[in-house]
Amino acid sequence: MSATETLRNDHKQMRRLEKIVIQCYTKLYAGEDIPFSDLETMVAIMSEFLDAIHYSREEDAYFACVGSYGSLKDEIRAFMIEHEFSRRIAGKISKHLQRWKGGEDEREPVARFLKAYAVYLNDHMTKEDKFFDIAEKQVLSPEEEKMMYEEFRAVNAIVTKIDEMIKSIDHLEQTAWMQN
Repeated sequence: MSATETLRNDHKQMRRLEKIVIQCYTKLYAGEDIPFSDLETMVAIMSEFLDAIHYSREEDAYFACVGSYGSLKDEIRAFMIEHEFSRRIAGKISKHLQRWKGGEDEREPVARFLKAYAVYLNDHMTKEDKFFDIAEKQVLSPEEEKMMYEEFRAVNAIVTKIDEMIKSIDHLEQTAWMQN
């Protein structure tokens, strides 16, 4: 496996999350209830997987390696800005969710920011997938791909977090509100 394949596999899990988020905000807008615990699980996946693991892999290793060749720098800069945008949306979801749990009527802001997050995910991953194609074919050597992959796998805590995240997504996909 290569670093690019690893990031593409991350995107497969993120696409699963995107479907969950879409179903969630659609149901919230329709007045249906989603357990706070499930909403908190989504926020945790956004923070612990997307931000702490996936974005870290891209920002700390992949983008740095690709950018070292002087190519695709504009795209990398745009992705870094988008990652920060993602962090801010996730923060807004978390903030409004905590207020809602505290008794305030925050259904609409939670739904609105979940919708924004889903739109962001789709757009961002579509652009990154094209970027990965170019980087893999035109910039990175097989040795660099393997070296970054080994870096990704070297941190056992990350492997455990990814397994936990996949289980969380599995759980969310099996909830009654997702099945209806």
